[in-house]
Amino acid sequence: MDIPITGLIFHSPNSNLDSEHSHVLYLTSWDGRPLHKHHFSGVTSFNVGHEHRYAGTTKPAPSGVPHTHEYFTVTSFDDGHKHEIRGVTGPAIALPDGGHYHKFHGVTTVNGSHPHSHKYSGNTSPSS
Repeated sequence: MDIPITGLIFHSPNSNLDSEHSHVLYLTSWDGRPLHKHHFSGVTSFNVGHEHRYAGTTKPAPSGVPHTHEYFTVTSFDDGHKHEIRGVTGPAIALPDGGHYHKFHGVTTVNGSHPHSHKYSGNTSPSS
């Protein structure tokens, strides 16, 4: 099965370091549908006397079809440590203007001098 994609290919600046070379591919559409991303940010739960801030951008997904996005970021450095946040958003939630957003939630990785994790949740930015 052939799936048409469009994108841009950039030559890797480190390609002359070894006998093989590589390129970076940035997809702009998948099966004729443009790809899009969402921003997300928030504050974790307050645990062990502190909280963390986080912000990031989801991985791209096709527009105009049911979809979710993977996401990953690292929290702010508070109380001497940070945590990783990763997961998959919920499905697209339609907005009256034709755009959509996604809900996300989860638990951070465990870290800190007193090992612990934090809960987080929120909504992505809208997309049109």
